[in-house]
Amino acid sequence: MLSSPWARFYSNSCCLCCHVRTGTIILGVWYLIINSVVLLILLSALTDPDQYHLTSAELGGEFEFMDDANMCIATAISLLMILICAMATYGAYKQHAAWIIPFFCYQIFDFALNTLVAISVLVYPSTIQDYLRQLPTNFPYKEEIMSVNPTCLVVIILLFISIILAFKGYLISCVWNCYRYINGRNNSDVLVYITTNDTAVLLPPYDDPANGAAKDPPPPYVSA
Repeated sequence: MLSSPWARFYSNSCCLCCHVRTGTIILGVWYLIINSVVLLILLSALTDPDQYHLTSAELGGEFEFMDDANMCIATAISLLMILICAMATYGAYKQHAAWIIPFFCYQIFDFALNTLVAISVLVYPSTIQDYLRQLPTNFPYKEEIMSVNPTCLVVIILLFISIILAFKGYLISCVWNCYRYINGRNNSDVLVYITTNDTAVLLPPYDDPANGAAKDPPPPYVSA
């Protein structure tokens, strides 16, 4: 029997030898905690702007680090991420495959953004030095990082991004396998319900045109 080429990448187990459903629940809860902490920080910044507000003099530029509009946008994104992570956790726990799709789409989008960053660093390595020069003067280890050989710095950053991409790809496969597992399980449950709950349709008796007598009804039709 011929199988799909994607079937070879399908597995019910993930890291720490746990089930992909358990791994997806843990991943959803972890993302939920992180985004909740970020949301609390943003709400604290909105209530007390002076504590988290960096002026242009501190940054050495002509812009501000975070204004009210950016804070509101970041808060809305955090709320959306909390909703997506909660849907993925609930969908994996209650075995509703459709609830996992938004979280899976977010993972694909995040993976694509990190891939674009890696490609931009590889194509335009000089952007790293430009980015380091734009950092505040009091940024930790700024001078030490700028003193590193540019080629070595590019290699280190690409290696770091490659490790992140490999880890994110593994998490994507875990969520995808969980979606396939739940979807396949739900479909198999429907088939089992149909085959074990067949109903016989009894047809009414009909008259025989030859002798006018009512004949026995034909055998019922039972769906397989």
